[in-house]
Amino acid sequence: MNTSPRHHVLPGWPLTQPPSICLLFCILLLGGCSSSSYLPSARETIQSPWESFDEVKAAFDQITPHQTSTKELQKMGFDPFITPNIELINYLDITQRFMPNQSIKLEDLDESLQECLVNREHCHAYEVNLHHSDQERYGNVILDIFNFRRKSKLTGWEFKAIIVLQNNLVTYKLWSGKPKIDENSDKKNPLGPLQHSESVVRYAIEN
Repeated sequence: MNTSPRHHVLPGWPLTQPPSICLLFCILLLGGCSSSSYLPSARETIQSPWESFDEVKAAFDQITPHQTSTKELQKMGFDPFITPNIELINYLDITQRFMPNQSIKLEDLDESLQECLVNREHCHAYEVNLHHSDQERYGNVILDIFNFRRKSKLTGWEFKAIIVLQNNLVTYKLWSGKPKIDENSDKKNPLGPLQHSESVVRYAIEN
């Protein structure tokens, strides 16, 4: 008597089935394809004569208040009419930058700033805003594509400065910035591609 189990096969179906899509997905998920070359990346650069933070900072350090003229600034690269992303602002804008609220009074400012603001029409400034950033996603490609886990790295630099001029002569300067930006992000979504759809369904039910 034959006791071997019988296989009921539907007409037109082969006896041996290929691996299911779900099984294949699990294999890829567990195996992990961790090449960042398959993931998106982004670069954002503000056009300027300087390629790095150190270059623009070195040029800024050459500016000497009460000595450097407008023509000398042009030779250094600080010219709002030629160099992109350098804004020319008037005395009203300068007042907003240094006196954003009533708690800061004119007498609280540097004497050179006070004198410039009193002269009004003869007072203006260059506002420099430069930055460079590279953002790269890395990690498991499958997890990233299906939004289960996305890891990214942001690098770059940022430089901001204001150069105040009175009668075409630099009277005051100030800078700030980030010489080195190095940030890592690791976002996890347990529901993957359904993570955001859950909130959409909840919103639809509640409303």
